[in-house]
Amino acid sequence: MDAFETVSLTDLLTGANKKYFSLAEADRAIVLVRRIAADIVRDYQELCELHAACRAHDAAGDTRRAEQGRERYAWVTDHLSELQEELEKVGCEMKDYRLGLVEFPALLDGRQAYLCWQIGEDRVTHWRDIDTDYTHRRPIARDCT
Repeated sequence: MDAFETVSLTDLLTGANKKYFSLAEADRAIVLVRRIAADIVRDYQELCELHAACRAHDAAGDTRRAEQGRERYAWVTDHLSELQEELEKVGCEMKDYRLGLVEFPALLDGRQAYLCWQIGEDRVTHWRDIDTDYTHRRPIARDCT
C-alpha cells in the first residue's frame, strides 16, 4: 500500500484524522500552549503598533523610518506564522490574538466541540459548539472528558 492509499479523500474532507482532545489532554497541553500563546499575543500587539507607526512615518514623509518599520513588520509576521505552526502541531488553534484565546478540538457527549482556554486561566474552563463562535463559550463541567 502506498502513501496515497493510507488516507482516503473522505477522511481528509471530514477531518477523520483530526486530533480530538480530552479535557485532561488539553489541560496537560496548557504548559506548552501558554508560552506560545503569550508570544503570539506579544507579537500581535507589536504588529498593531508597527502598522500605526509605519502609517505615521509615511504620512510625515519619513521614508527611512517607515521602511525600517516595514522590515520589522515582515520579521514579526514571519515569527507569528512560526508560532501559529507550533500551535497547530500541538493540535489547537489561536482564536483571538488580542485575548490569547486558544481552542482544542474535542468530542463532548459524542459531538464535535471546542475546549476553550485563555491566557490567565490555569486550565481549560470553557467549551463551545463548533457552529458558534468563541463569544458563546460556556463553563465546562469538570467531570466531562
